[in-house]
Amino acid sequence: MKKKPRKRAKAPHKRVTVPRKRGGTYADFMAQAYTMETEASQRYTEFAEQMEVHNNLEVAQLFRKLAAIEGLHAKQILDEMGWPQMPEPVYALQWAGGEPPESAPVTELHYLMQPWHALELALDNEKRAEKFLAGIAKSPRTPAEVRKLAAEMAAEETEHVALIKAWMKRVPKPDRDWNRDPDPPFLGD
Repeated sequence: MKKKPRKRAKAPHKRVTVPRKRGGTYADFMAQAYTMETEASQRYTEFAEQMEVHNNLEVAQLFRKLAAIEGLHAKQILDEMGWPQMPEPVYALQWAGGEPPESAPVTELHYLMQPWHALELALDNEKRAEKFLAGIAKSPRTPAEVRKLAAEMAAEETEHVALIKAWMKRVPKPDRDWNRDPDPPFLGD
């Protein structure tokens, strides 16, 4: 899932304030996008570690690949903004439902899941990110340069959705009883 570099102007020098709920300035918005990407990368890494614990190495490898992709997206934001590292956020990030749009809840993991399931999680993550960014792009309370950037990023998420759907076609869809374990884990007293 190679990502094409964004074709957009450098960050404007003028700082325009946005109501806090809509992401603040251009730099604030980019900080939020960076946080979204790094949290997605961290979550995929956590998922990979859990799959390794359960000796589900094929799915662990896929989650590691997804983590690397999200990490590259985060690095692209740092590079684009000229930040050597993430600046301190201007405000505490609040995500609807408690999770960033591009991170699946930990409850979605299953120790017997298959690559198709991992991609299904990634697909849902990309769709949530697309919706989140499109909402910012459509808000009249958001400054024009942030709306434009959010629309570009939402379009990129749309591309990611298409890429993951194509990827899903290349992996077998699991059988109906994929989660049946003839020797389930036993927790003794």
